[in-house]
Amino acid sequence: MEPTLLILAAGMASRYGSMKQVQGFGPSGETIMDYSIYDAVRAGFKKVVFIIRKDFAEDFKAIFEPKLKGKVATDYVYQDLRSFTGNFQVPADRVKPWGTAHAVLCAKDVIKEPFAVINADDFYGRDAFEKAYSFLTTQCNERLHSIIGYDLAKTLSENGSVSRGVCQVDAKNNLVSIAERTKIYRNEDNKITYEEGDKKFEVPDDSKVSMNFWCFDNSVFAFIEKIFAEFLAESGNNIKAEFFIPIIGDRFIHEKKGAITVIPTSAQWFGVTYKEDAPGVQKSLNQLISGGEYPGNLWK
Repeated sequence: MEPTLLILAAGMASRYGSMKQVQGFGPSGETIMDYSIYDAVRAGFKKVVFIIRKDFAEDFKAIFEPKLKGKVATDYVYQDLRSFTGNFQVPADRVKPWGTAHAVLCAKDVIKEPFAVINADDFYGRDAFEKAYSFLTTQCNERLHSIIGYDLAKTLSENGSVSRGVCQVDAKNNLVSIAERTKIYRNEDNKITYEEGDKKFEVPDDSKVSMNFWCFDNSVFAFIEKIFAEFLAESGNNIKAEFFIPIIGDRFIHEKKGAITVIPTSAQWFGVTYKEDAPGVQKSLNQLISGGEYPGNLWK
């Protein structure tokens, strides 16, 4: 079965302050997402599923449907606070979406094949999509998933702290554990540091991190649904609690459901966590275009 690319574009972009998923960075107004879709299509992906907010659907489709028509099949899924919550009473003051793992779960009814998951606002690079497509078409099964692993040093922002899923990897490149670190930055001594509570911890530059580029067999949906029910029972009334994909990865390993292989990529990640990151993204894209990696107009 041909794999699908699932793009998480329902985030509220709270830190960035606008719908950064549809901001143009390329010379012909291309979004970061356009480059991901272009890389995915040339790697072999034939279908893209977007997870978006329902109130944004019309505007979103108006931007993407005309340029993607005839190039790749598209489908849309809406992330809603009440999706897959069963009898759980969602707190009245809960506004924030449940998180990335819940977003993936919302695609359960439209994805019946192996699939890759990416963020809308991260640039992953051609190598990452080629490796993901190869894994999904030759190795992926219900007992083997994967993460595309980036060197932590290649994923920082100069304009503030970032959140990353920091991976512990064994000698066979299998994931041992993954922990979401929500405040990572370079300190005054040029060491990468993360904060937890009032403590600070150093992390090696070459630590492998997840940029939320995962490859799953579609059997993972049933597993996510089970874990989400447990998450709601334990944390659903905490309006800040989030259900991240790394929680799924960690549980999959520790419940001995199978293995998650970490596939290293040579690609340089970049993204827009803060408004101040935008000029750097444009500069990086222009360098790739002038080097022949991408055409000046992706969808011409």
